[in-house]
Amino acid sequence: MEFRIDATCKNARACTIQTAHSTIKTPVFMPVGTVGSVKSLDVRDLLDTLQAEIILANTYHMYLRPGDKTVAKMGKLHGFTKYPKSFLTDSGGFQAFSLSDMSKPKTDGIEFRSHIDGSKHFFTPKKVLDIQYNLGSDIMMILDDLVALPATKERIALSIERTTAWAKESIEYHRANQQKGIGVDQNIFAIIQGGIDKEFRKKSAEELCALDYDGFAIGGLSVGELNNEMYDTVEYTTQFMPKDKPRYLMGVGTPEDLIENIERGIDMFDCVMPTRNARNGTLFTSFGKLNIKGAKYKEDENPIDSACNCPTCKTYSRAYINHLFRAREISYFRLATIHNLFYYLNLMKEARAAIEANRFEEFKKEFYAKRS
Repeated sequence: MEFRIDATCKNARACTIQTAHSTIKTPVFMPVGTVGSVKSLDVRDLLDTLQAEIILANTYHMYLRPGDKTVAKMGKLHGFTKYPKSFLTDSGGFQAFSLSDMSKPKTDGIEFRSHIDGSKHFFTPKKVLDIQYNLGSDIMMILDDLVALPATKERIALSIERTTAWAKESIEYHRANQQKGIGVDQNIFAIIQGGIDKEFRKKSAEELCALDYDGFAIGGLSVGELNNEMYDTVEYTTQFMPKDKPRYLMGVGTPEDLIENIERGIDMFDCVMPTRNARNGTLFTSFGKLNIKGAKYKEDENPIDSACNCPTCKTYSRAYINHLFRAREISYFRLATIHNLFYYLNLMKEARAAIEANRFEEFKKEFYAKRS
């Protein structure tokens, strides 16, 4: 991975990440392709319409189905899915934690049951990397001990202890494998934990950022805390993260969350919100959210967002999209998902342009003014 900072505007950064498969301009939002597919879209939508340089796939889901060894036989993620750009794979720890009816973090890993058939599995730091070697992702996330908030100080302290121990094991294993020719083009990110406690966040960040990782993520947020608590935690934590490596805020969030955290120095984001909300009838626009299932749109000739240049807005009326949603027509899911992801990715392009022009503060004010 090559990384450079192209411009800054106070703490906001415009950077370039070069992987073996693509050139990623930040700030960047990564569409979530949980099972190797962004729901309702195909590879042409991702490449031609959205021009997405990186998407996220999930280690837990790909391991359970179709199996990471099957993916490896089929040309790894790039060959299997035919998406030629970059993949980031998360560790699967969050899914083991959230989807399993039996998830038990232990000293050496996480025990869980499959949400598909109830079979028992055990993720260790090394096993999670072995799965991701089979998947062939460009950026691999390591196993961490995630804690839902609120949590006791004792549980958060244990989380940090485990996360640091697993991080040391992971980086040693990965660098040793690279010496053997395994995962040579794959990069590895550690995940800072600590809840919303500043001392815990400082401790976790300092311990992890002392290790030889290619980038660092802030995890364990957007899991029950208030928005201002999340923003304060990010602002506090970034000061302990290296300036010369990518910064990734995991699982966040709304357009407002993205703008606020870009201002605080974050480069990379992912969230299921734009795709999931699209399927449920909530569309993101320059003026805020629009619930397309509302009866008032039944005869509305306007596009979803007149300021949007996505194919959905350039071609169809709100009335037609409303009709497709109410009819549960399959084409609705594609058109709505394209719109929401186009909005998110375009927002990142606009934010980058504002940083490069040294006017991010004005851009942020304009962003909120449109929504009021």
